[in-house]
Amino acid sequence: MAKKRTVKRRKRVGAKSIGLSAAETAQVDDRSVRALANQIAEDEGAVLATYREPFGGTPVLLATLPIDRVEPTPYQRDPSQPHVKRLMNVVETLGRFLDPIITIRQDDGYWTPNGNHRLQAMRKLGAKSVVALVIPDPDVAFKILALNTEKAHNLKEKSLETIRMLRALAESPGSRTEREFVFEFDQPAFLTLGAGYEQRPRLSGGAYHPLLRRIDDFLDERLPRALKERQRRAGLVLSIDDEVTRIVDKLKKRGLTSPYLRPFVVARINPIRFSTSTEFEFDDVLRRMEKNAAKFNAEKIRQEDVVRVGGGPVDEAE
Repeated sequence: MAKKRTVKRRKRVGAKSIGLSAAETAQVDDRSVRALANQIAEDEGAVLATYREPFGGTPVLLATLPIDRVEPTPYQRDPSQPHVKRLMNVVETLGRFLDPIITIRQDDGYWTPNGNHRLQAMRKLGAKSVVALVIPDPDVAFKILALNTEKAHNLKEKSLETIRMLRALAESPGSRTEREFVFEFDQPAFLTLGAGYEQRPRLSGGAYHPLLRRIDDFLDERLPRALKERQRRAGLVLSIDDEVTRIVDKLKKRGLTSPYLRPFVVARINPIRFSTSTEFEFDDVLRRMEKNAAKFNAEKIRQEDVVRVGGGPVDEAE
């Protein structure tokens, strides 16, 4: 059974009661930082400063890195070319690059989980190097969703990134469970939809996201088994999507035209649409949903029924 969701209230804290003072941020005595600084120098980069960030006190190196040694993490969405062009215009207009990217050292170079658009803009501008905050902790590479502030992710991008992260983590040694990565993955629905998008890139995930948010949960399975379960769950969603497509085609043949047809059908066959419960069994809900799709009578649907759905169209950009 899915677990009840609890809302944690933020504790009130006193002013200036957390973290380091300005003077304390300059006090860095860490062996891993020294080793990383030496490695950056060997990579023909330059360490500009080392410090401890003021909130958590963890060490950071401010460095300039050769731009050809920096790559985005392989789990990320593709960069938006219009956004890259806007960043290029800003940098050219200012004549300055003032927003360091975040990196970790990986293999013979550096990965950036936050800064790919800035990296691509600097590359297209012909820059030789890029300024970065180099983090000694490699786990930062999996904090993509939390770190990214330069361009909001849409649903498809979030879903694909989370399933790619799960796959990469599942291939690494260890016995951690999916639930241990709640912060990195954000929502269990992203994982199921991500596996679905991999199999069907044009899946209208936004039509199913509200339902999956209610019935999906993080798994207490080890990561390789969790990955297989996500792929299985995605298969169930895609099977229902096949039925929804069949129904939508029937409605279109009857002359019903609306960008809301798919979410309308999904809402109509949703067996928990009006339920106030907070606990559901994933497979049970989707089995009932598939049965509802099989007996859906397209002949009884009128254009005004679809119009009353309201809201915006559900598509890949959501």
